[in-house]
Amino acid sequence: MAHLLIIELPGGNDFDLVQAAVDRGDRFTFLTSDLQHYKKQDAAWALLEQAEQLLEIPDFAFDPVTQAVRTVHAQMPIDAVLCLLDIRLVEAACLAELLECKHIKAADAVQLRDKYSVRRTLAEAGIAQPEFALARTNVELKQAVAQLGLPVLVKPSDGYASQNIAVLRYPEDLDPLWSPLEDMLPSRTDYGLGVRANDRLLVERLLEGTVIGCDTLSVDGHHRLLGIHEKLFFEAPSFAIQGSCFATDHPQWDAIETYVLGILDILHFSCGATHTELMSTADGPRLIEVNGRMVGAKIARLVSYALDWSFHSALIDVHLGHSPEIPVSREQPVFAVTRWIVAEHAGVLEQVRLPIVSDPRIHCVELMKQAGDAVRPPIENADRIGYVMVCANTRAAAEALAEQFVAQAEVVLQPTGALAQQQPEAAPEQETRKQAA
Repeated sequence: MAHLLIIELPGGNDFDLVQAAVDRGDRFTFLTSDLQHYKKQDAAWALLEQAEQLLEIPDFAFDPVTQAVRTVHAQMPIDAVLCLLDIRLVEAACLAELLECKHIKAADAVQLRDKYSVRRTLAEAGIAQPEFALARTNVELKQAVAQLGLPVLVKPSDGYASQNIAVLRYPEDLDPLWSPLEDMLPSRTDYGLGVRANDRLLVERLLEGTVIGCDTLSVDGHHRLLGIHEKLFFEAPSFAIQGSCFATDHPQWDAIETYVLGILDILHFSCGATHTELMSTADGPRLIEVNGRMVGAKIARLVSYALDWSFHSALIDVHLGHSPEIPVSREQPVFAVTRWIVAEHAGVLEQVRLPIVSDPRIHCVELMKQAGDAVRPPIENADRIGYVMVCANTRAAAEALAEQFVAQAEVVLQPTGALAQQQPEAAPEQETRKQAA
């Protein structure tokens, strides 16, 4: 029985890692800057109440964090440090070094949290990727766009979850009357949990092609590619992901695997999970970004369903210094699909009427928003309302079933005007799923 230090929950509501720890019989201490956030969520709180200790450090001030963790470690030695949230990865790596736990080094975590630094390191190593530049002021931003030429993509160098991204395709996008380049900085975007953007913007050549995501596990610097997601986006100008198809084989598997594992070697990624996003172009795979943690948006759950295996439990094993068995076979590929439910119009959510189905290929349905929440058509991933996860023998069958389910789901908004004052009580989070292995 191991003792784990778990730092925050991704999305504030993804508790699969905690569930895996409980299922394994491991003990855990939970570290957060805002315990009240989790107390509002019945399912998450029921699990967190099983913690050996709940540590709340407002603003995550690192000296009090270190002191609190040292105290816990002296009472009950911590065997592994796990964090799936981008904005806490550096602190997690520092704590792991302090406790001498298996983890990537703090210096490597710092680099991974800055997309410009990652691109610069890879460029020095000769990795093929889009042209790029750094902007720290609006003047530098305009200079970078002029240097690279249109079309370009602008995103926070420390960002995540497709937040605050701008695409400039046409000369009219540079018109001072409406161009975002005029006042993008300073932004000090609030990432939550007391963390604000550092206002370093990455400007890069806009790539065209198919977006794919690669999930890996690394043990002592040896990497294993679990599978490849082909991602489907909502129509522009949205940057939200409509869904994806995870498969354990791909027509370009060998080229993608060589490219991704080579990148992880250059970045000295030694322990844990990564989710690397690429653009599959006519010239081969090209890097979008490296996420130094397990895939988010509960897609790790989709991987578990696809492989009939717990991705989260395997991640715990890796941080404990073990080499988990990984049931990946390219000879008998599996297909797992997710599709997201969204609102067609802006408003206040009243309810979501889900179709009643009994198809065993549907493994999980979950609503992420509640009655009373403001909703809008998807611009970024945070606008998505719920999802369905499906596994099938073929990609076509899985996608057809998932899309049929979403098409039959009805998003009901509260009426406008005087009737809008009669808001229903917030409905509890709804979730139905089969137990992942």
